[in-house]
Amino acid sequence: MSELQTSLGEPEDSAGGIHNVSRRHFLRGAGGLALGIYFAPLLGRFGVAEAAAKPFEPNAFVRITPDGMVTVIAKHVEMGQGSYTGLATLLAEELDADWSHVVVEGAPADAKRYANLAFGTLQGTGGSSAMANSFEQMRKAGATARAMLVAAAAQQWKVPAEQIEVHQGVVEHKASGHKAGFGQLAEAAAKQAVPSEVKLKDPKDFVLIGQQQLPRKDTPDKTDGKAHFTQDVHLPGMLVAVAAHPPRFGGVPKKVDASKAKAVPGVVAVVEFPGSERRFAGVAVLAKNTWAARQGRDALQVEWDESKAFRLGSEEIFAKYHELAGKPGLVARNEGDAAKALENPAKTIEAEFRFPYLAHASMEPLNCVVKLSDGACEIWNGEQWQTGDQMAVGQLLGIPLEKVSITQLYAGGSFGRRANPQSDYVLEAVSIAKAAREQGHKVPIKMVWTREDDTRGGYYRPAFLHTARLALDANGNLVGWQQHLVGQSFLVGTPFEKVLVKDGIDQVAVEGAADLPYAVPNLRVEQSLAEGIGVPTQWWRSVGHTHTAYSTETLIDEAATLAGKDPYEYRRALLDKHPRHLGTLDLVADKAGWKQPLAAGAEGEKRGRGIAVHESFGSFVAQVVEVTVKADKSFKVDRVVCAVDCGLAINPDVIRAQMEGGIGFGLAMALHSAITLKDGVVEQSNFHDFQVLRMNEMPAVEVHIVPSAEAPTGVGEPGVPPLAPALANALAAATGKRIRNLPIANQLQA
Repeated sequence: MSELQTSLGEPEDSAGGIHNVSRRHFLRGAGGLALGIYFAPLLGRFGVAEAAAKPFEPNAFVRITPDGMVTVIAKHVEMGQGSYTGLATLLAEELDADWSHVVVEGAPADAKRYANLAFGTLQGTGGSSAMANSFEQMRKAGATARAMLVAAAAQQWKVPAEQIEVHQGVVEHKASGHKAGFGQLAEAAAKQAVPSEVKLKDPKDFVLIGQQQLPRKDTPDKTDGKAHFTQDVHLPGMLVAVAAHPPRFGGVPKKVDASKAKAVPGVVAVVEFPGSERRFAGVAVLAKNTWAARQGRDALQVEWDESKAFRLGSEEIFAKYHELAGKPGLVARNEGDAAKALENPAKTIEAEFRFPYLAHASMEPLNCVVKLSDGACEIWNGEQWQTGDQMAVGQLLGIPLEKVSITQLYAGGSFGRRANPQSDYVLEAVSIAKAAREQGHKVPIKMVWTREDDTRGGYYRPAFLHTARLALDANGNLVGWQQHLVGQSFLVGTPFEKVLVKDGIDQVAVEGAADLPYAVPNLRVEQSLAEGIGVPTQWWRSVGHTHTAYSTETLIDEAATLAGKDPYEYRRALLDKHPRHLGTLDLVADKAGWKQPLAAGAEGEKRGRGIAVHESFGSFVAQVVEVTVKADKSFKVDRVVCAVDCGLAINPDVIRAQMEGGIGFGLAMALHSAITLKDGVVEQSNFHDFQVLRMNEMPAVEVHIVPSAEAPTGVGEPGVPPLAPALANALAAATGKRIRNLPIANQLQA
């Protein structure tokens, strides 16, 4: 095996296991590269016989058919974030492919070939890591394929390889007039030796990377309906399952009357499925179509055993958090002596922040297709967490991980939900299929959640309480900062605990606060994790940064106001050792016209402008928000200006789209969204009471990308954290009122 095959073969097994998916250090130095080039026809997809070309192994990231079509195999799920386009751009750039002849397929579940290099030996998408961990890997895959095509051409034409040029899918030797398309050379290229080394392009020679308007690869199929989501899967004999879940977390079925459900036309069976540490028990109705299954589920009469169910409401949960906040917590960061700095300061800020549970509310509710056979399981899913789900399913069924195959489909959003640490909804689908099989229904099962199931199903962004005290000296300098964060950990008790919980500190709970970039001489950040709270939680788009950015960036803004200084300049003075923070902050201030006064509003209106800057997932994002507050204290978000430094911009248009989407997502969190409980029952059910952003609420948005030669970092999540604090700071500038709790809702009128 060549040196390149060895170095690009299987990823190194990190001694630490899974890397931190939500902190920037995991983006540095991935392990080995899993490269494979496969020149073979797409099994007749383009009308070419299977035997027309012979495969080259190993097969991982690219295959070329005799008609010249280049198929990029994407190890990361496409859920709207642009990963298919980004991965294809990286490979096609080095291959010098014709973009119009490039198509993308989702990779199967196979961590040996498709591991996320940021996660060690696990395959999955998360932590805004897709482009960062694939940047070199996909480029080397493309460059290797290109080199083999050139070698094949040189051999056929009997010319020096170094004299051959490649451009837009054409291999050419100008001196002799020889020219051939990729497809014409595919079979011969498959017989070439894999080069031990490949040279990657100098960035100045990029043709696709950095192109402003490169068409996305998922748009055409999503536009004309060809795109395949889980709901589009229809297998012979398949039944649809809709389940009844306990109204309180931890409940189990005690008595089930299925007579009315079975009377619904189209209903075939009713099965109970057991609960476990990973999922909740329930009762599923199996039917010939989704509507019949839903009608049957609604006709079920289930008496639930709630003797072990969680019964606290939101207020009782926060009361427990208050108790913990009043006691010393574990120290996540300690510099200087914050307690002494706060003993007798010239000025003090004391604040308490509340952040509610949040549902992911993806456009596509959870669903999954399962086909069981003796000793094997096939799954079709908008799959975000391949290896974790394979392991969980294998454990449930008592079969090897390799016997769990997963076909990766498009996902209609996720925001973290489909990468569930407990594999909850996938295990539910498999449990239902297993129960059905035991009743003699040996058919594929499509499990479908309704919007209400999705909203009430648990696994939310954890609720958090922050308390903080800041000290300023007589000159307005920030001399002390003490902050205590209280909430749940979704990592404790999972395989992630060993890696992401250090000395009792949940790294994702304190990220954005424990690594506060501002130069504060006396800084102490504490954390207390609440135990015994039975509300299931997990990561949610931008994870801990969703609440830490809000508290830290509104606090720094309040400190600037108390010091009588400009909030932008105040930040600048405290960030002199953080050039990338400064670069984004300066760019957004310039583009927003920060130093010019805001245009006045109509009579009785007040206008305000707020700023925030935050680093997450290795990227730096600053935002300026402009608002208009009316006489009745209602308000409108008029404009958001965003600057992002995410290293080298692979697809600028995708980056802008992700910032715009993150801003809309963050606005929903800031303005409306909250999951609340009463006596353990979730009070929200659909978009009417768990409100996401309405189209008429979306402000004008400008996105500016900081030019950079740094390695690319994530953009799927970093656009979210700065929005809410920048909005709160704008409202404070307009009204003088500081808003501590989210969502903002009608707090200005209070």
